[in-house]
Amino acid sequence: MKEWFSRIPVEDMIAWRRHIHQHPELSFKEFETANFIEEKLRSFGNIEINRPTETSVLATIKGRKEGKTILLRADTDALPMQEESDLPFASEVKNVAHTCGHDTHTAMLLATAKVLSEMTDQFDGTVKLIFQHAEELNPGGSQSIIDTGALNDVDAAIGLHIIPNLKTGSIHVHLDGAATTAADGFFLNIQGKGSHGSMPQRGIDPIIVGTQIINQFQTIVSRYTTPGELAVVTVGEFKAGDAPNIIPDKAYMSASIRTISEETRTKVEKRIRDIIHNTCETYGATYELDFQHAYPAVINDKYVSQLVMDSAKEVLGDDMVFEAPISSASEDFSNYRQVAPICFVQLGGGTAEDGCGFANHHPKFNIQEDSMINGVKTEVQTVLNFLK
Repeated sequence: MKEWFSRIPVEDMIAWRRHIHQHPELSFKEFETANFIEEKLRSFGNIEINRPTETSVLATIKGRKEGKTILLRADTDALPMQEESDLPFASEVKNVAHTCGHDTHTAMLLATAKVLSEMTDQFDGTVKLIFQHAEELNPGGSQSIIDTGALNDVDAAIGLHIIPNLKTGSIHVHLDGAATTAADGFFLNIQGKGSHGSMPQRGIDPIIVGTQIINQFQTIVSRYTTPGELAVVTVGEFKAGDAPNIIPDKAYMSASIRTISEETRTKVEKRIRDIIHNTCETYGATYELDFQHAYPAVINDKYVSQLVMDSAKEVLGDDMVFEAPISSASEDFSNYRQVAPICFVQLGGGTAEDGCGFANHHPKFNIQEDSMINGVKTEVQTVLNFLK
């Protein structure tokens, strides 16, 4: 057991998490959340605080003398959905809820800040802790913080995310390369020509055009991406028509696209554009395509990831630390790679047997609060080891 374990403010951390959970705020609107974070940080002392953007907070803790700089990140925004957890501290804001775990990320990083602020005589270098706004909404908050230049001196960046269907308190690290996917998508309006169902020869059926496009999309992963490389194209919306005997004049679809390499990302986008263009041209339809690029893949650095894994084993034991597979989720933490090598870490927040099996973004999402202690232990030990 490390001497500093006793410094972890467990009861306060749980109280902070519950307060934030009850008072969620949407992306780019985290004003009260940021004020709450700043208030707690100032109460710890020995921390330099500034606001790189309106709703983000950057805390800086300096050790005994100059050295390397490490960044720890927590995201602070909530989701636009109604919570159905029945927790006594459930969201008090209608249709806004912390159903992804950002409340726990924030509470853990506050606890980590408090521990490290009391240990400045035990390390050299600098710790930066960014409480980041707007992870959930493209273009995300990380880029606007990076653009301020406040992180230009960072040598490594660590991000932690809680996952409810992993063993409580376990740490999972993808050791090298893509840890998550890039997330892109599109919104497509197909303009055909309406007609009565009894006279199809007078129309251009956008339903036929749309189904042909969707059918051809099925060849993108199977025939145009490298076998074994993760890629997903999902059409989540397809809408057209109002009556059984009328050929509508337009159809609408939207889709989500996940890839891990920039080469495949570019290739998949080109293929989607070609399929849409050529199919519409073949059937005589026109179209409007809004193709949106979101977050790139999180690319874990081998050295930093191994350091995180070794640090977690040091404080939790080998049986609580695991190598993680690639996740098909996406994260704007990926942008921090512009300033330093990064590592994205998963923290187990419970299992279905614990009653915490609902996935992130589910209205009944919940975690085992005991798991947060191991998140703090991992963050603190990673900082100490990196700054040695």
